[in-house]
Amino acid sequence: MTAPLPAHPTRFNSTQVAVVIPAFNEADTVAEVIRVGLTLTPEVVVVSDGSGDATAAVAREAGARVLELMENGGKGPALKAALELTEAEFVVMLDADLMGLTREHLDLLLTPVLNGSLDMTIGVFEGGGFVSDWGNKLTPHLSGQRACRRAWLLAVPRLGEERWPEPPITDALKTTGANWDYVELPNVAQVVKEKKRGFWKGAQARTKMYADLLTYQVRKKRDGP
Repeated sequence: MTAPLPAHPTRFNSTQVAVVIPAFNEADTVAEVIRVGLTLTPEVVVVSDGSGDATAAVAREAGARVLELMENGGKGPALKAALELTEAEFVVMLDADLMGLTREHLDLLLTPVLNGSLDMTIGVFEGGGFVSDWGNKLTPHLSGQRACRRAWLLAVPRLGEERWPEPPITDALKTTGANWDYVELPNVAQVVKEKKRGFWKGAQARTKMYADLLTYQVRKKRDGP
């Protein structure tokens, strides 16, 4: 796992890379994530997944290219839609509710993929706060902070069919023999669901999320690849 921050920003042709951000009711935080994304590349794509707040308007004002989905279909379909909106060779995937994100964190994710040492990086929080760190380290394979080639990600079976894209991506990493590793993201955290939605609604959303994640293999076996 990589810890040190890079001494200099990643150097690349800006048309090679896009930042993609699926977002659902993240008007309070998405602008700052976009701002950081724009320090890496001018192509920041936000897909508002049936949001009922001002997520789309805030994202546009912050400088992102925005697609609004009328219904909330889940992070998987939103991520696939974002990938289809860009032609960039590489993508950095970010959640819309991050706090403490900097350009250096994006370099940590992207550099090993650009230089060919890894096919995918997966960001893990370190020092951003007990709740975020604990949850992220308990299930690091569910992190939404990643970098890889866009074509590889688009080829992941069931990516746009699953509400949460991380289980299909994990499957594809195994079956394709991709070279990947976790990358520590110092001082980054997420706004927990209980804080965003209130304790009971947040807890219900979290329970539903984990239930959906845990039943992925059942759906895969039932529906086929």
